[in-house]
Amino acid sequence: MTILAIDQGTTSTRAIVFDTDGVPLGQGQRELPQIFPKPGWVEHGAEEIWGANVSVCRNAIAAAGIEAASIAGIGISNQRETTVIWDRTTGVPIHNAIVWQDRRTGDQCTRLRAEGLEPLIQAKTGLLLDPYFSATKIAWLLDNLPGARAKAEAGDLAFGTIDSFLLWRLTGGKVHATDATNAARTLLYDIHTQDWDDELLRIFGVPRALLPDIRDNAAEFGVTEPALFGAAIPVRGMAGDQQAATVGQACFEPGMVKATYGTGCFALINTGDTPVVSTNKLLTTLAYRINGKPTYALEGSIFVAGAAVQWLRDGIGMIAQAAKVEALTRAASPDSGVYMVPAFTGLGAPHWDPDARGAIFGLTRDTGRAELARATLESVSYQTRDLFEAMQADGATPPAALRVDGGMTANGWAMQFLADILGSPVERPVLQETTALGAAMLSGMQAGVMPGFTELATRWRRDARFDPAMDNAERDRRYDGWRDAVRRTRS
Repeated sequence: MTILAIDQGTTSTRAIVFDTDGVPLGQGQRELPQIFPKPGWVEHGAEEIWGANVSVCRNAIAAAGIEAASIAGIGISNQRETTVIWDRTTGVPIHNAIVWQDRRTGDQCTRLRAEGLEPLIQAKTGLLLDPYFSATKIAWLLDNLPGARAKAEAGDLAFGTIDSFLLWRLTGGKVHATDATNAARTLLYDIHTQDWDDELLRIFGVPRALLPDIRDNAAEFGVTEPALFGAAIPVRGMAGDQQAATVGQACFEPGMVKATYGTGCFALINTGDTPVVSTNKLLTTLAYRINGKPTYALEGSIFVAGAAVQWLRDGIGMIAQAAKVEALTRAASPDSGVYMVPAFTGLGAPHWDPDARGAIFGLTRDTGRAELARATLESVSYQTRDLFEAMQADGATPPAALRVDGGMTANGWAMQFLADILGSPVERPVLQETTALGAAMLSGMQAGVMPGFTELATRWRRDARFDPAMDNAERDRRYDGWRDAVRRTRS
C-alpha cells in the first residue's frame, strides 16, 4: 500500500507518493503564480490551485508507477490562514484566495485593538490580532463583494482555508471540513474548548453557516471522486503545513523544536498538553490533535525567508536561479556590515508590526551583488534568533538541537550561519520534504498502514549536523547590528 501526500504551499503545488516506510516513490510539482493587486495585498487563484493539484497528483501517481486503487489514503498539508470563500451550489470561488501574507485588513485589526478586544481574542485563540489570520480576511470578502454577506448568512457560501477548499473539490462538494490545526489559525477557534466560538464570530462578523466541520488531524475526511485519479481514494489526514512538518520532523516530545524555511520561516516548540501563554508575542497554537486530544505548541512566525531569495531572483533580477545564491554569498566580504530587513509584508514575531517595510542598511561604494545576497541569507538566521530569544524569555530551555527543513536548508552556508548565530546545533534530516511526509504519516496512521508516533520517531534520520563555530563576541556583535537595523526599520 502507498500514501499520496498533497503539499499546497505558498509558491508551489506538490504531490508525493510514499510507501509505508515513508520513502518517496514519485512526485509532481508546479510553481504557483503570485498575484499582487496593490502594495501589501497578496492573492492566489483558487482555480489555479485546484487545477495544479489534480495535475501534480496524477503526475506523482504515474511517476510512482502505481494504480490509484493501491493508495490507502491521501494526506493534505497546506499554507495556513489563506482564505477562500466559494458558492456551495456551483463550487466557484467568489474571489481570489487572500493569502496569509496579505495586509489589507490592518485598519480593521487596529480598530478592534483600540476597542480593547485583543486580550480576549488572545485568551481564546492563543493568537494576536493581526491581518495574518483568516477572520478579518473573511470579513473583508463579505463586506467588499456585492451580496456576499447576505448569501453567507443564508448559508449559500462556504469558507475554508486551502485544505478545506481542496477537500470540497476532491470529494465533489460532499464534504465541508477542516482539521483542528487549520481551524486554530482563523481567530475564530477556541483552543481550549476545541470549537468555533460564538463570541469571536460576533466580533469579526462571520456567520457560523460559513464554517466547516472540525476534525482530528488523522480522521476520515471522505473519499475522492473516482474520475479524478481512476479510483476513489480516502482522505485520511490533514494539517497546516507547519504542524505537518512538526509531525514529519518527529517533534513529539515537549521541548523539541523544528523550523521550516520556505516562503516564510516558522519555528514550533512542542509544549505537550499545556497551552503556554506567551508574554513575548509568540503564538500559542496546536501542534496536532489525535483521538480528540490536543497537543500544543509555541510558534514564532517569520513572514519572509525564502521569499527574500525569490525577490532577488524575480523582483530585481539579481540571480537567475534561487540555487545560485549560495555561491554568490560565499564570494561576499564577511565584514561588509550590510543588513537587510525583509519586511516586505510587515514583521512577524516577535515584533508583529504590519506597517514595517523592507529596508537595507550599511550600503557603501564597495557593496555589490554578493554582499546583498549574503545580507539576505543572514536576515533569515537573525530572525530565527529573534524567535529563540522570545521562546527562552517565555521559559523554554534551549533545545539540544534545532531540526530544520524546507527549501532553504539545502544551502549549507545558510545552515552553518544559522548554527553560528543561534549558538546551537542545527540538524537537517535525510528527507527534506517533511511537510508532505507529516501529512502522509497522519493519513497512514489513520489507514492503519503506518505505526503510531512512538515508532515513527525512531525512523527520523539525520543528513547533516551544523555545529556553531563563531565565538560569542562576534555572534553578539553581528546580532546587535541586526537589532539596530530592525529598530531603524520600525521607526
